[in-house]
Amino acid sequence: MAEGAAVKKKQKVNVPFDYDKYLRKGKLPHIWCPGCGHGIVLKSLLRAIDKVGLDKSSICMASGIGCSSRTPGYVDFNTLHSLHGRAIAFATGVKLAKPEMNILVTIGDGDALAIGGNHFIHACRRNIDMTVIIYSNAIYGMTGGQVSPTTPEGAMSTTSPHGNMEPAFDACAVAEASGASFVARSTAYHMQELEKVLTAAIEHKGMSVVEVLDSCPVYYGRQNKYKSASHMMEEIEKKGTVSGAQAKNLSEEEIGDRFVRGILKQDKDGVEYCDAYDNLIAKVQVKK
Repeated sequence: MAEGAAVKKKQKVNVPFDYDKYLRKGKLPHIWCPGCGHGIVLKSLLRAIDKVGLDKSSICMASGIGCSSRTPGYVDFNTLHSLHGRAIAFATGVKLAKPEMNILVTIGDGDALAIGGNHFIHACRRNIDMTVIIYSNAIYGMTGGQVSPTTPEGAMSTTSPHGNMEPAFDACAVAEASGASFVARSTAYHMQELEKVLTAAIEHKGMSVVEVLDSCPVYYGRQNKYKSASHMMEEIEKKGTVSGAQAKNLSEEEIGDRFVRGILKQDKDGVEYCDAYDNLIAKVQVKK
């Protein structure tokens, strides 16, 4: 190269992610309200699926009833839109019939922990290989803004007009105590972190539970005097959570009532349910 000649630096070209290849475009526009974080969660999930390299035909996405449960209607996978609280039960049936399938379950906090709570804890106990994503917005957003298992104490809802008197569930603590081998938490605000967490959850063999702290500006936000949807997101980011790395340097008193984000549990040695089932069948056949 001649002296003084300009050295051309290679520029990194950012190619936009092709969401269209994963969507049923005929089902759009979606029904989610302006400011709802569910669309952000879906985009992070699609990027995670792409990063893992899953073939669309190998995926079955199941849901129950609720705002989050409309997710399967928009994606070009094998999908099940089932009964309220029964998504994990349907997903378990698919996994046992077709263990080669990659099972994703998209459910809300009410769907997962209230009417579906029994299915949730026993799927965790069995360590069945599926990824359960809980869109946790602390309210029943589709059916009228009723109090849910994750509604904070004192928060307003249509069924707690004087403030919720019940303690809230910690979804991740329930999953850990019930035996899920992968448990993590992120938020709709931390979209890049969420993508990484979902990628790890999908790659994990066993029961993976990811709680995503999300916002419902219409029902929860209006009843609890948030100024806007962006205000809700800012509160999640500034006051609602702390990263796992930050939590290591903080006392329990300093963490307070904030939720810790990141991978909270990752047990790679647990026996997955379908494998245990196959081993039992083989054992019985040998005896016969």
